[in-house]
Amino acid sequence: MAGAAAVGGSIASVVFTTATGVPADVAVLAVPVFSGLELAAGTPVDLDLGSLEGRDFDADIGQTEPLVAGDGTTVLAVGMGEREALDLEALRRAAGAAVKAAWRTTTLATTLLDAVPEGLGRPAAAQALAEGMVLASYQFRTYKSEPKPCSLESVTVVGADSSELQPWLDRGARVAGAVALARDLVNEPAGAMTPRRLEAVAREVAEREGLEIEVYDEADIANERLGGLAGVAAGSEEPARLIRLVYSPEHPRATVALVGKGITFDSGGLSIKTSEGMMTMKCDMSGAAAVIAAMSAVAAMDSDVKVVGLAACTENLPSGRAIKPGDVLRIRNGKTVEVLNTDAEGRLVLADALSLAVEADPDAMVDLATLTGACVVALGAEIAGLMSNHEGLAGQVESAAQRVGEPVWRLPLPERYRRHIDSEVADIKNIGAAHGKAGALTAGLFLQEFVGDRPWVHLDIAGPAFREEADTYLPKGGTGFGVRTVLEFVAAFEKPAPSP
Repeated sequence: MAGAAAVGGSIASVVFTTATGVPADVAVLAVPVFSGLELAAGTPVDLDLGSLEGRDFDADIGQTEPLVAGDGTTVLAVGMGEREALDLEALRRAAGAAVKAAWRTTTLATTLLDAVPEGLGRPAAAQALAEGMVLASYQFRTYKSEPKPCSLESVTVVGADSSELQPWLDRGARVAGAVALARDLVNEPAGAMTPRRLEAVAREVAEREGLEIEVYDEADIANERLGGLAGVAAGSEEPARLIRLVYSPEHPRATVALVGKGITFDSGGLSIKTSEGMMTMKCDMSGAAAVIAAMSAVAAMDSDVKVVGLAACTENLPSGRAIKPGDVLRIRNGKTVEVLNTDAEGRLVLADALSLAVEADPDAMVDLATLTGACVVALGAEIAGLMSNHEGLAGQVESAAQRVGEPVWRLPLPERYRRHIDSEVADIKNIGAAHGKAGALTAGLFLQEFVGDRPWVHLDIAGPAFREEADTYLPKGGTGFGVRTVLEFVAAFEKPAPSP
């Protein structure tokens, strides 16, 4: 089934089953069609693909066209693109397109896995298919007066070896459920999704999944010397929260820390944004949403890695109590930061959370944050920036992201730019001195000050965390970007070798 329910119940509760043949009671059968109107081998119905000519159907990935088979079965032709170019991401997109085309259908059977080439791996393909289908059913409808949710209830995966794939279908649905949770958290209005609401969701996740949970309230934040988080929170009437979730397998062979930026609304503080710049700033907690959501499904990955998830959550608002440009904050690890721009606040709360993560003695750390507009300028709205102090760990995260179809691009952490964050009055300052240049890199260099010698990866997800338009299984609005990457990373994690 689709795993943990999202905040708004925004995905179809799909049950995946397997069969060697097409059940008689399914409403629609989705079959793969390659470029050149080629059917995959083993298609169990008699189709006249000549009828597709003249219908503007070229079998591009995600194209769909309804047909009627010779026995009267309602068939959905699903474009798979070029046969030799098929990969897991193409399969996710095709599976998502099938659900979009059969939105009002309750029962669906599919032979899409017949299109998978031998070298791609049937288990991974089954997981990708389930992810694409469940994620395509997503619709944030909490505030819609007349929602029209996806009607899909069951999917039968047809194939000779399909029964062996059931665990992977279930795993894909579970992962998709976690992504949907992250999407819901991001899509909720900032007035509803406050730090305290995130705390409540995290407590529900912890109780359901058997996780340890510890939450620092405003008094704890002060007592534990989380000066960055306390400073950013000073301008808001909503109290900040530092959320710590822990997954502990029976015999852990390693420990990974996940850290998320949780600015539930970012006005820029006294360095205030424009009204247009604030329109989507409810999404500035996408990193924290990804961490909490990933923790909701980490047990389903059958990993023997201990995972510590930290989410630093607050609003960033202007008021008489707000921090001012020129103020100095002391972070958990003792370093002082001159705040010259209060709109560069995410790195301040992450500094505290990363400092705490180091104290958990992890073998590796990954943070996720909608951190800089500069990263969007560099990489656009669909690719996350990846920075790291460790080649081997960076490679593991890059490989995981590639396998799950969440594109990342490696960016450097040039030591010669470190001087850009030198401060005359504190240890460092929170913005670079290069007149707006290399903003994503100097932000990464700032974060590096708080990870010590731990292998660490920083994912700047400012672009892909929130979409302006939908695309197959990716909706408009919150995407849940990063959830699948970190779950895949944890599942395949190997302790990084010491840096040379």
